[in-house]
Amino acid sequence: MVKRSLDILLSLIAAAIFIIPCLIIAILIKATSPGPIFYVSKRVGQNGKLFTMPKFRTMRTDTPELATDKLGDPTTYLTPIGGFLRKTSLDELPQIISVLLGHMSLVGPRPALFNQTDLITQRQKRGIDNLRPGITGWAQVNGRDDIASDIKIQLDAEYMARQSLWFDIKIMLITIYAVVSRKDISH
Repeated sequence: MVKRSLDILLSLIAAAIFIIPCLIIAILIKATSPGPIFYVSKRVGQNGKLFTMPKFRTMRTDTPELATDKLGDPTTYLTPIGGFLRKTSLDELPQIISVLLGHMSLVGPRPALFNQTDLITQRQKRGIDNLRPGITGWAQVNGRDDIASDIKIQLDAEYMARQSLWFDIKIMLITIYAVVSRKDISH
């Protein structure tokens, strides 16, 4: 209950702080590439329930619906401002909506794409799918886009075992550092 209350409070504060930057980003996306402002993907949430997760669109509309690390050279699909949005993690801001709706938490395992069957299966076997997915998590602050799925699973299981308010705060602080330093971000 405390975690959910904190998710809502911090998400409302973030929404108030980032409303103007989000409007500017939306205008820039529309001005620099054809297609929608948001990329909405089917993700696997708590207990295997599918939900739609919004992000600011950073890739062209003809990009295959795959995890970024499976695209070969993802930079060939980036929109003119997509690289900047990804490097600064500003593309993640619309996920605040998912937190407010209860589909996500601020901290938890990153939600798998609906077609990442190996990751989904491994999370189910270890009980990780019982957790609400997060905007950031222990795996993200320990390698983000640059770690293999089996390491991600180990880190998600470690997060599940160590869950606490203080651990979540630690992960949020490390996330802020990683975003500011642009550490371990694939473009």
